[in-house]
Amino acid sequence: MSDTDLRQDVLKALDQVIDPVSGRTVVQQDMITGLVVKDGHVGFVVEVPAERGPKSEPLRKICEAMALGVKGVKSVTAVLTAHEDNPQPGGGHDHGQRPAVNRQAPPPPEGLPGVGAIVAVASGKGGVGKSTVAVNLALSLARLGLKVGLMDADIYGPSVPRLLDIRTKPDSDGKKLIPIEKYGIVAMSLGFLLKEDEAAIWRGPMVQSALMQMLNDTKWGELDVLVLDMPPGTGDAQLTITQRVPLKGAVIVSTPQDIALIDARKGVAMFQKVQVPILGIVENMSMFVCPDCGSRHDIFGHGGARETADKIGAPFLGEIPLVPRIRETSDAGTPVSAALPDGPEAEAFLAVARQVKAALEAESRPAPKIVIE
Repeated sequence: MSDTDLRQDVLKALDQVIDPVSGRTVVQQDMITGLVVKDGHVGFVVEVPAERGPKSEPLRKICEAMALGVKGVKSVTAVLTAHEDNPQPGGGHDHGQRPAVNRQAPPPPEGLPGVGAIVAVASGKGGVGKSTVAVNLALSLARLGLKVGLMDADIYGPSVPRLLDIRTKPDSDGKKLIPIEKYGIVAMSLGFLLKEDEAAIWRGPMVQSALMQMLNDTKWGELDVLVLDMPPGTGDAQLTITQRVPLKGAVIVSTPQDIALIDARKGVAMFQKVQVPILGIVENMSMFVCPDCGSRHDIFGHGGARETADKIGAPFLGEIPLVPRIRETSDAGTPVSAALPDGPEAEAFLAVARQVKAALEAESRPAPKIVIE
């Protein structure tokens, strides 16, 4: 059965779900948005008015169950979002505009069962190699003997499927998605459910709900560290994660360029405002090393990330060179830390991982007891 036919079957099934408030089906009410069907894996959003919020969780579960019951459907991810109309001057409503987010105080962060620490890998802007660093950091932490998971939190631009060359879809145990194992780590990404060139055209609240549901509805198992490959920037998605996920710390990735460092400092400021420790700064694309003669060239400048780390009082975790080998192995889906673990590039990532591991151990170390005799 084609994805198009299966999508129609899923819509027919959802058209049998009655909204208990209106008495009409969720499809008639336009409550189902963002429906995606790929190789038997289904994802969609259930939108409800703000005042119904969490009370509509049973409705979401019914929609999920109905979709899962369609022949040919392997897994379903249904996200619940609440919205309110934009208030207009004078108390009226502009019915021509899309609903705005119902901004309520976020609940306190809760941990993930079995996960020891959650670390965010972030950048103030895109194009600095954040995902490459996140993947190689996860692999390097696994080389240090830790049980590691990797979640691709970049909904609009997921890179983990390509970086790990994962083309299969995650299975489900009926309640949660099973992360895919590769190179000794387990990984989850929205990109596993989409075509490589297919865009997730979702509004802010959908992205936020999808992130939290992907985090909480994945069966991570027992992990020492879960690495989050964050979206670039300091928007709603990043704030949702920092406020609703109990992060042990953040690793900031930047290139040596002044314009990248300006944005990196904005990322640092965001984490500091929400009291997430900065584990350190990584200078990616630090220098170009000629593969023929071995000479070094500082194409984007050099030392800016170290200087920034000194100014803000954060650790400087290391320099990652700009070399064809990292690009080639990343494009091939065999990250350099897995393909050439004894090479100098892998050693650079391993040096970063050692410092991150030490910082996490220091964070979890209990304070000394003072005994007065």
